[in-house]
Amino acid sequence: MHIPDGYLSPVTCAVTFAATVPFWYVSMRKLDRDLNGQHLPLVALVAAFSFVIMMFNLPIPGGTTAHAAGIGIAAVLLGPWAAVPAISVALLIQAIFFGDGGITAFGANCLNMAVVGPMVAAAVYALGTRGAAIGSRRRVIMAGLASYAGLNAAALLAAVEFGVQPLFFHDAAGAPLYAPYPLSVAVPAMALTHLTIAGAAEFIVTAGLVAWLQRSNPELLAPRRAPAAPERHLRLWAGIGALVVLCPLGLIAAGTAWGEWGAEDFTSEAGRAAMAGASGGVAPPAGLPGGFARLAELWSAPLPDYAPAFVQNAPLGYVLSALLGVALIVAGIGLSAGLRALTRRAG
Repeated sequence: MHIPDGYLSPVTCAVTFAATVPFWYVSMRKLDRDLNGQHLPLVALVAAFSFVIMMFNLPIPGGTTAHAAGIGIAAVLLGPWAAVPAISVALLIQAIFFGDGGITAFGANCLNMAVVGPMVAAAVYALGTRGAAIGSRRRVIMAGLASYAGLNAAALLAAVEFGVQPLFFHDAAGAPLYAPYPLSVAVPAMALTHLTIAGAAEFIVTAGLVAWLQRSNPELLAPRRAPAAPERHLRLWAGIGALVVLCPLGLIAAGTAWGEWGAEDFTSEAGRAAMAGASGGVAPPAGLPGGFARLAELWSAPLPDYAPAFVQNAPLGYVLSALLGVALIVAGIGLSAGLRALTRRAG
């Protein structure tokens, strides 16, 4: 679901970025006003969880992969507005350092996974848990359903963004300039992936975490909770540490997620076969789309594909990338909190 550079036209990138900016602005204002800085450790924790859980690629029939995104648990623990910056930070680190999601498509990826997904998930969870006790089974089930709905809403929006490219952006001969597949291919391909395996994974992860929190840390599920002392989060950080250690399991799934093929896949026989196989048998265009070629190499991430060049062991490189990503998230949110505190004092 991480749209790379080259798949969306500059116009689409600009529109989606502009659509996301107001959500970033309002969410930061609300974070200051409603949650205050004492909740930032929980925001960092959720952002780190979202980052790591996205590294667990799951095999999809047809040769592609997909993953959970932590959208549901972010909506449940933080609410929709604080979930916006939490997941946006995770997506930013992924794009800049690991090339997972494009720089030009950053606004679109945030709109899909950090805005629409959490908003849908939070709405479903709020409606379904009205009047339910914190420890009720209904909260577990609704958390799972909310996460399933949020993930699929994000995937549907991404599919539409992919699918409208050939309709609006093509050359004089009608050849697509960016994402090559129309809505009739993009929507079913993304829906098949996320309505089944990725959605099920998001459901299980979110429902399981909520069930565990009901027993271990129920105050985190309270709608208007008081800030928890950092030591109350230690077991949650320990869980993220366990995920980091286990993240090489995400390397078992072979193949590339639908819509995340690189330039070499458009031109190689094996890559073209994989694209067609994952797209209902519809072959990609004969050549590399012209607009795609101009944008795809715009940014070179220092650690592409979570594989540091100085580490020759893929699982170890994956673990080191996860550790670095979590560290960058914590440092970034901590630095932001410090700067905002200094600004308030100076004001």
